[in-house]
Amino acid sequence: MSGRGDGAGAGQLGFDALLASADAANEARRFARSASDLPESFEAAVPSLRALIEDHHAAMLAADGDRVSQLRHRAALLAQKLNGGDRGILAGPDAPGCRLAATTAATPGRVPLWGQAGVFDLDLRGMQVRIEMDGVYDIGASSGFWPGFAARAVRRDRPFFSETGFRSFLGIAGAPAPGMLPDRFAAAVIEAHIDRKRERRGR
Repeated sequence: MSGRGDGAGAGQLGFDALLASADAANEARRFARSASDLPESFEAAVPSLRALIEDHHAAMLAADGDRVSQLRHRAALLAQKLNGGDRGILAGPDAPGCRLAATTAATPGRVPLWGQAGVFDLDLRGMQVRIEMDGVYDIGASSGFWPGFAARAVRRDRPFFSETGFRSFLGIAGAPAPGMLPDRFAAAVIEAHIDRKRERRGR
């Protein structure tokens, strides 16, 4: 009886492997179809992404959530195609998503377009705050309309809203707002955070 059971188990394992292989093949075909019109080389992908970022910036300013989601998905597909279909597009500095973000980033100190990686400073309530945005390849880009960002103290010898001199803002909720620019958005989020902290201390 144990022999028949072992055979049935082996057969099930073989069937499971066939199903997994079929699922992988179907996924590969779906990806190939969805990414068929995207560039295959990094050199061609860069101008394509620059154009996509401009469209994404316009969609953010128009508060068009559906269009924003479509463009972020397309940016992910672009990096995935350069990665041979593998989804690990942010696995390290040499991964396609990281390389594309770095190559298309805004000039340091300049406020980026929505969807463009960038680093810039804000003067906020007597503090100098360095804002870091990762653009369409932000780790939470697919989870909501508003992207996350990091804030660092420019001067560690000056007062700052975080004792560590660093604060990340992820999973930012809120309805899309027409005309909102990245620097104004970051300032509004930080000011709201400061006000909430003061309210809690006053209770």
